[in-house]
Amino acid sequence: MRFTAMNRGQSGKMAMAAAALSVGLLALTGCGYVNAQQTSHQYAASDGTRADVGPVQLRNMLIVSAGENQPGRVIGAVYNSSSKDVKVTFKGAEGAQTEVPVKQNSYTLLNQSTDAATLSTTGGKPGTVVDVQVTEDGTNVNKTVKIPVVDGTLKEYAAYLPGGTPSESATPSQTATPGETATPSESATATPTAGH
Repeated sequence: MRFTAMNRGQSGKMAMAAAALSVGLLALTGCGYVNAQQTSHQYAASDGTRADVGPVQLRNMLIVSAGENQPGRVIGAVYNSSSKDVKVTFKGAEGAQTEVPVKQNSYTLLNQSTDAATLSTTGGKPGTVVDVQVTEDGTNVNKTVKIPVVDGTLKEYAAYLPGGTPSESATPSQTATPGETATPSESATATPTAGH
């Protein structure tokens, strides 16, 4: 083996290159340490909220209303993972309530239902979050869920304002056929998002 001696300039360049490489590696690994991986956290990637009430899973839930004391339409997806049909009741402010039937192992998209789930009083101005008690009658589990209120300012929601014009894309309530398995998906959006 033959070793050649490095002059002082060459060894300095090697040391600087090694230092730069180690700083770069520290910066890359430090990002993963400081910032949590987004794929390991579940969150509602939409304007709406999500919650689980017994075997019922609510996804992308919103209330569309013109004002606090005005009627509000509940939109979003309601999944029923149980082996029997259930009725899901939404109770809002001042005794306002609406019921939604959901078949066993299936789902209902409230924004596509021709029988709108409407609360007689929203109980909050658009831009606020209201408490809604959600109950499913299969196991009688109930939970208070915070649901955002939006108005028709964004065109994605204008068609859902109670008393507004029906959506062009509205179709009867979708449910999974007996051979299908309806499972909640974080990537499935039941309501349009506003450029988020």
